[in-house]
Amino acid sequence: MIAQARFLRVPPYERGITLGDFILPIRIGERTSVRQHHLALVLLGVLVLAVSAQIVIPIPGTPVPISGQTFGVLTTATALGFRRGIAAVGLYLILGFFLPIYAGGASGIAHIAALQQEHVVLGPTGGYLVGFLLAAALVGRLAELGWDRRYAGALAAMLLGNLLIYAIGLPWLAAATGLSPSGALREGLYPFVVGDALKFLLAAAVFPAGWWIVGRRPSDR
Repeated sequence: MIAQARFLRVPPYERGITLGDFILPIRIGERTSVRQHHLALVLLGVLVLAVSAQIVIPIPGTPVPISGQTFGVLTTATALGFRRGIAAVGLYLILGFFLPIYAGGASGIAHIAALQQEHVVLGPTGGYLVGFLLAAALVGRLAELGWDRRYAGALAAMLLGNLLIYAIGLPWLAAATGLSPSGALREGLYPFVVGDALKFLLAAAVFPAGWWIVGRRPSDR
């Protein structure tokens, strides 16, 4: 409890409130139950993830493309918070086993792992997908503690979430493809550094601006 308080960036009575709580108009919120409200936000998060994943730029020589998935995961989880962020990303991953909603319209559990001839074969991008879920939990919790209310906090949360994705995705990529650690960095990290930096600078500006708008429109809460 004390450790969590050290990370708190808002008054205690505002802890747990995220920008997603203000997405639906108050008139709709009054006509729905709390459970329906949360479900609507989770489904909206899944839609955002599915759409952002279709923004893809293939990179020759690497099985990992540049896509909007990471940006979608981190911004969605920041907006929705811990539980709803995990639910949205988890549901997105599960639906991707059957529907073409992964990056570039891909689908199937084989993107994470598959059983072939009694051996588990890892998909090269599976670690990134698993990392999405853990990163959603991290940035969602930080958002509930108010990190996204200020530019520096929002940027720090995004960077921490992204580092967690790479911490899982890069070793997984090496194990799936037989790449050396340096090879995994060359194919799974270096091509994305500049693009990630630009995306996070943008996202870190959007969230404080969103909170400013919410503060200016108290009648819509």
